[in-house]
Amino acid sequence: MAKGKFLKREVMAHCVPMSILQSVLGGKWKFLILWYIAIDEKLRFSELLRHIDGITQSTLTKQLRELENDGFIIRKVYPEIPPKVEYSLSVIGKSFVPILTQMMLWSQKHLCEKNYKSPYSSKEIRRLLGK
Repeated sequence: MAKGKFLKREVMAHCVPMSILQSVLGGKWKFLILWYIAIDEKLRFSELLRHIDGITQSTLTKQLRELENDGFIIRKVYPEIPPKVEYSLSVIGKSFVPILTQMMLWSQKHLCEKNYKSPYSSKEIRRLLGK
């Protein structure tokens, strides 16, 4: 590879869409957060916490705030005591679900053990792909 090849302005311009995507979805847990919300359509904070093994409350809070600020999820607060909060996908988040699903299928085919059995039915996958 040529030294400094990617420092040229015209080459950098070609990488902008991927750079933006990486900056928005670069968090360690963001793909899983989006995946579980896509599967269940609406999830409460505690449900997400149970789904994602190894994530802390503070990290989940931070990643949810970032996804909300970037327009991928909607946070709905119900005026109850204690407050009930549900997370769902926004229009942008829903438009990303087919890509997320293809990534999961690709990973299942190429990265998982041969005897891996997906917990998701073909009906769920078709729904996520919009078919």
